[in-house]
Amino acid sequence: MALQASGLTAVRGERTLFSDLSFELSAGEALWVCGSNGSGKTTLLRMLCGLALPDQGQVSWRGSDIRHSRDTFSQALAYIGHDCAVKDGLSACENLMAASSLAGSALALADAQAALAQVGLGPQSTLPAQVLSQGQRKRAALARLLVAPARPVWVLDEPFSALDGPATSLLNATIAHHLSAGGILVYTTHQEPGFAGAAARRLELDAVAAC
Repeated sequence: MALQASGLTAVRGERTLFSDLSFELSAGEALWVCGSNGSGKTTLLRMLCGLALPDQGQVSWRGSDIRHSRDTFSQALAYIGHDCAVKDGLSACENLMAASSLAGSALALADAQAALAQVGLGPQSTLPAQVLSQGQRKRAALARLLVAPARPVWVLDEPFSALDGPATSLLNATIAHHLSAGGILVYTTHQEPGFAGAAARRLELDAVAAC
């Protein structure tokens, strides 16, 4: 089981964000993508999910280009972007159930409520997302990870932003469990991660651009 990036290049206008970027992640490995604002961190993560196309290169999952195996890869992927993708008109519970349905797996109401309670949103689970604070919206998004244990590839863009201490501890524990079970993680963060092996692999996009 491996997620592989081969010769990835991203160009925006007349600027090359990064070029000829290659790496491979196997079971239990995490990659911390670092860089200044505008260095291409979110662009790279979106490429790894198949949401953005590289100007050159390819992303492969288990040896197959994800562009040619979208259905298979989507079943293996859990992606949470920086904007959380929480719909204001739906409750936290409805958002979680809808996200699971879009990802191809139905989620029972009781399981959705249990996941939201675990992230500290039990009393707010039926409230419309538009009344939730930014930290509560992030918790609602991260609850998706608790109901997606069978998805081996997690791609998380700034997952720790807007979280308080207890939520940060829960996320660290959830990530550590995912990796110990053989999962793969690619993530960005501006703070030092607190889960085991977090700093083992680090990709500095500013250094890549300079090269």
